[in-house]
Order: sequence, then structure tokens, then C-alpha cells
Amino acid sequence: MPDSVKKSDEEWRRELTPEQYRITREKGTEPPFSGEYIDLKDDGVYHCVCCGAPLFRSSEKYDSSSGWPSFWEPVSDDAIATALDRSLGLTRTEIMCARCGAHLGHVFEDGPRPTGLRYCTNSGSLDFVHDEEGEEE
Repeated sequence: MPDSVKKSDEEWRRELTPEQYRITREKGTEPPFSGEYIDLKDDGVYHCVCCGAPLFRSSEKYDSSSGWPSFWEPVSDDAIATALDRSLGLTRTEIMCARCGAHLGHVFEDGPRPTGLRYCTNSGSLDFVHDEEGEEE
């Protein structure tokens, strides 16, 4: 993973839409089945909306029926950071961009083979790049 990206709260607010900021910097979530990428089936790579780091490939996306884009594996072992999340009276594993710390969503152990994982991700934390627009790093 490239060097970490650190910006002030003011810089993030200038660069992101209010919804992107709420999701990625304030650990928000979008309503289920409302995100831009929930039904997208195009070939490409999903990048962090904050820093542009590649996070997930479309080939690892699947329909989990959860209401959010779901992936069974990130692009690399070092693309995603995790942390224990005990908010809302639940115990979950938060997923974040390893490069800039942006909140992406949560990972659950009810996904498909081969990993058995479901990276449940907010569309508002992602930027999709079609394969013809350029491959990930």
C-alpha cells in the first residue's frame, strides 16, 4: 500500500460531498438498497473515494441481498484495515481504507467461498473505475 494519506477535517470537508464525508469520516451508513453501486455489474475496480486507493475488484463482488455492495475479498491483504466496532449495541468488525482510514462499512463471516467473508461496503465510500479507464496499481 502506498504511503498513508492524512488530511485535516477541513480538507476532507472541502474535497468530499456532504454524504461522502458523513460516511467516510463520521462512520455513517447509507440506507439499504440506496447506494449508487448496489446493482452495478460492470468490470472494473472500486477505489477509496477519499484517497483513490484500489480496494475491491468487480470480479469479487456478489449479490448478498444485504442492501449494500458486497465483496468476498479485497484487492490485496494490505488494502483494508479493520477495527472492533461496538456501536449501536452490536459487536462488528469495521473495515477502513488502509491508506487514509476512511470508513467503508463492515466485514461479516457469512460470505461465499472461498473466503467466507462479506465485505459490506457503502457506495458513498467508493469510486468505481471501469476496466477500460485503467487498471489498479
